[in-house]
Amino acid sequence: MSLEVSLKIPCGKVILDGDLVIPQNAKAVVLFAHGSGSSRKSPRNRFVAGVLQKSGLATLLFDLLTREEETEDNLTRALRFDIPLLAKRLQEATSWVKKQKSYKDFSIGYFGASTGAAAALLAAAKDLDVKAVVSRGGRPDLAKEHLPIVKAPTLLIVGGDDFDVITLNSQALALLTCEKKLEIVPGATHLFEEPGTLEKVADLASLWFCKNLSK
Repeated sequence: MSLEVSLKIPCGKVILDGDLVIPQNAKAVVLFAHGSGSSRKSPRNRFVAGVLQKSGLATLLFDLLTREEETEDNLTRALRFDIPLLAKRLQEATSWVKKQKSYKDFSIGYFGASTGAAAALLAAAKDLDVKAVVSRGGRPDLAKEHLPIVKAPTLLIVGGDDFDVITLNSQALALLTCEKKLEIVPGATHLFEEPGTLEKVADLASLWFCKNLSK
């Protein structure tokens, strides 16, 4: 059995909506940082979260932007690339989790997609309590200056047919000094829409988190 809770998470001057799922006997939680133009309702992130939950990991999917900010971003496309803002929101949500009596002792992991991966890595660079990071089709290059100080073991997952992003992730991998790995999923494009490719992402992420969040 799992406990499912809808949350209002205070992040600075704003309140963000979140969905927390805690499987029985969970001892770690993975916070999801969604990609550009997405939200906590992302079907791809929700699929991955479901696989993590079956592995005994709690998951927190939350909106990085308020509804008003999302409306603005849909017009300007500016906030989705404001990596410091997104990373700060992720840090504040992490701080909120740590203050909750029921799961304050949980190990913390980050799963980031697209620009959310850069936010996850920037946040992890500033918080040594983060024990693992997984990026799906991410843009870690947008956090380039901070990559050498990331301590959390980091897995970069890229589609085999997402050629430009493979290059960006390979360059980012070289800058990381932590435990690191680049996994290329054959036949997958940027959104991993091809049959079986998102399942591969979820399996890789589950193995990475289960290995590193139990240390």
